[in-house]
Amino acid sequence: MTLSVAVSGASGYAGGEILRLLADHPDVDVRTVTAHSSAGQPLVAHQPHLRSLAHLELQPTTPEVLAGHDVVFLALPHGQSAQYTDALADTGLVIDAGADHRLTSAADWAQFYGGDHSDPWAYGVPELPVAGGKQRQKLVGASRVAAPGCNASTVALSLAPGVAAGVIDPGDIVSVLAVGPSGAGRSAKTNLLASEILGTANPYAVGGTHRHIPEIRQALAAAGASAESIRISFTPVLVPMARGILATSSAPIREGVSDAEIRAAWEEAYAGEPFVELLPAGVFPRTADVLGANVASIGLAIDRAANRVVAVAAVDNLVKGTAGAAIQSMNIALGLAETTALPLNGVAP
Repeated sequence: MTLSVAVSGASGYAGGEILRLLADHPDVDVRTVTAHSSAGQPLVAHQPHLRSLAHLELQPTTPEVLAGHDVVFLALPHGQSAQYTDALADTGLVIDAGADHRLTSAADWAQFYGGDHSDPWAYGVPELPVAGGKQRQKLVGASRVAAPGCNASTVALSLAPGVAAGVIDPGDIVSVLAVGPSGAGRSAKTNLLASEILGTANPYAVGGTHRHIPEIRQALAAAGASAESIRISFTPVLVPMARGILATSSAPIREGVSDAEIRAAWEEAYAGEPFVELLPAGVFPRTADVLGANVASIGLAIDRAANRVVAVAAVDNLVKGTAGAAIQSMNIALGLAETTALPLNGVAP
């Protein structure tokens, strides 16, 4: 059976990437694409690379237009998805690529986003270690899925195996990320102009203010840490690459834990996972190697001089960080082959 799909926010980066992957999915038919100010225009006027979907026209983003499909993707700015969810009560599967349904804590939502807190949905990071197994189990048969924040899932995947195995102390996590500007969306912003970012690296949301921090804490708590014990210093740095995240995260090694036990925690967590790659000891990822792929590539180092584990992870923020995670979660929720339409290979050079 072919599933009918609607994608909102189809003129943006996240919506466009969802469409790029869905275009090759054998089990879906993309019937409707929506936008706000671009409604009434051809999809290819905003996504000229999506040639196989050139017949589609952007429609207004309204509950009436989105209703009546088997699957709806909400690729909207934060705070805008929740207004549509009640109207989509009869839709079998709704996947939110924004933040509206990620956080379980109303206090965290108020502090980092503001406005009304919406009900949390199943978190769309299938490989994430959680108490009793993997997050994948919570996605089976789900009707509502919250796709992750790209920075948050990258850091969580980097460190969750160590938390779950009890080999690192989550009370002193430090994460520094090099990120591409596409993660900020497609809206015109002066600080994201090429003339502003080429030839420079710019830190932002410094000092515990980034919105993905509570999402990281929530994911690591699900992996087995007490929420009160988690402390993270998180610093993103904007760098001149269109796509990509390179996250370097470290945490103290617990007393008495051996190097072999540390390595085994990550190996066992990601054994058999098609889209999380643990590199050989001494090898570390590059963002170029995951460009276009639904893959998180992780290199692990044990710094005994500082008594810390260092995990370096690379993802394509628009694929594994957003659209790929959403479609992978869709496949699981609907009982389809998990890897369907998701690229394992990247693009080079």
